[in-house]
Amino acid sequence: MVTFLPSRPGRLADVPSFDRAIGGAESNVACALAALGHTTRWVSRVGADGFGDHLVERIARYGVDVTSVRRDPARPTGVYFRTAGDRGTDAHEVAYYRAGSAASAMSAANVDLTAVRAGRVLHLSGITAALSGDCLDLMRELTAPRPGRPLVSFDVNHRPGLWRDAGGPRVLLELARAADIVFVGEDEAAQVWGAGGGPEAIRALLPEPGLLVVKQGSRGATVFEDGRGENVGGARSAGGCAARGGTGGRGGTPPTPGHATGPRPAPVGAQPASTTTPASPARMKAAAPPAAFAQALRVDVVATTGAGDAFAAGFLSGTLRGLPPRERLRHGHLMAAAALTMPGDLAVPLSRHHADRLAALDDAAWGRLRFGPGRSPFAQAPKEAKTP
Repeated sequence: MVTFLPSRPGRLADVPSFDRAIGGAESNVACALAALGHTTRWVSRVGADGFGDHLVERIARYGVDVTSVRRDPARPTGVYFRTAGDRGTDAHEVAYYRAGSAASAMSAANVDLTAVRAGRVLHLSGITAALSGDCLDLMRELTAPRPGRPLVSFDVNHRPGLWRDAGGPRVLLELARAADIVFVGEDEAAQVWGAGGGPEAIRALLPEPGLLVVKQGSRGATVFEDGRGENVGGARSAGGCAARGGTGGRGGTPPTPGHATGPRPAPVGAQPASTTTPASPARMKAAAPPAAFAQALRVDVVATTGAGDAFAAGFLSGTLRGLPPRERLRHGHLMAAAALTMPGDLAVPLSRHHADRLAALDDAAWGRLRFGPGRSPFAQAPKEAKTP
């Protein structure tokens, strides 16, 4: 989407002008991963209009492959407007204009599925599933079990204003259970699924993903891992955002191609494809390694929009590089901190060397870090891109 940011605080009714920027969950992740040195591809549809030109050109300047983005001459590029307030306050307003947009017309018939599946990690969002029935069918196609399927990363990203009926929670649970890596907020899971009781309760609800990341706001984040997520060690990401980690793991070891193995769950309400009895949530919890936790950074927040996408990019970067779970979480926090100190969806990330150095700090030093406007560690801008 094209995002319009207010020129001053206030209600949408009172803001006199807006600044144009780019936005979109999957494209945000692709841009951030590209800025971190990974090879990424963004697959989507935009209108054959000026806004579509702006999106494709701007995202390409981050180093993202946009050759599989298709132009729709009959539908416009989606846009949205938002106020300057924090997403968590009642004063914050978001006005989506996505009904009938080019992206809402995505389907398995008009999207380049070969390009989508060419990456080692495919990043998807629950927002896409809410745009139309065709988009939901596409999401089900991409998360369906099949030989050679890339590791599927899924950010729940519940947006109540986009769902036309009450089926959103069921659909999001279905898609999350079919993914290999899942990102969800603790408060989000409680709101959407009634999963109170903390990260362990969310893991009991979602035992299937090899990696489950529960974001706990200003406290930090917890990751549960059962071993299947370890197959991603160095690789390519895509709106689908598809990703290969372009620089390999530590010590220059070449990445090992791979994909998730083992049985995958059937969609909610569907008949299982085999007679294999899945492990109960209690058994999976007992068998899984202990969860890893990483404390969040202290940040003087400018705007929260895009922080979740930045966190996902940082975590996926660490996963592609084969970093330990807690370091992956710390890289997510560092990327989110950069986004929180900027008004737009995208922030200039830390250099990989700088991020590695900060992620390796001891707990006391990590706890003393604080970021805000004017003192955030923006060490390098995306290649050939202006600072957003």
